[in-house]
Amino acid sequence: MSKALTSFALVTVLAALLMALSLAVARHGYPYGAVGAKRLDNIADAGTFIPLAAVYFFSALLMMVLPIRAAGIVLTHAADALFWAVIVLLAAIVGGLVARWAFGQGGALWALLNWRFLFAAAVIGCHFVMNELRRNVLLRSLFFVIFAAATLACLFWSFTL
Repeated sequence: MSKALTSFALVTVLAALLMALSLAVARHGYPYGAVGAKRLDNIADAGTFIPLAAVYFFSALLMMVLPIRAAGIVLTHAADALFWAVIVLLAAIVGGLVARWAFGQGGALWALLNWRFLFAAAVIGCHFVMNELRRNVLLRSLFFVIFAAATLACLFWSFTL
């Protein structure tokens, strides 16, 4: 958990510095600053977490039913990579929004209240408790159904309000 927090903090700071650089360059009238800020903004969409969550929940579903060796392969080659992708993407979004807030765009932080960030929280939370879920047969059976429903919901539900 401390590695995840450290990685989150470092990527947040790096993304904030890059966004601040882009905003400062744009403020001085250079068009390159707007290009850099736009590139960083293009990844700042909470909807990006929905397909990542679908793939993560499908890999978690497989880990609930596969034997321990095969489940370990799914964990190390799929679930871990997706977990780190979610951490990095979330940190980049937070860093960009914090830099915008620091440059006087006070409403930028309100974007963090988007309910679709719950998909990122669900992936991160599931990853931290995955080991406990594998140990208990009752929890494994229950979460097989939960992960199946979550996978199908992330794949086929529109999630538009």
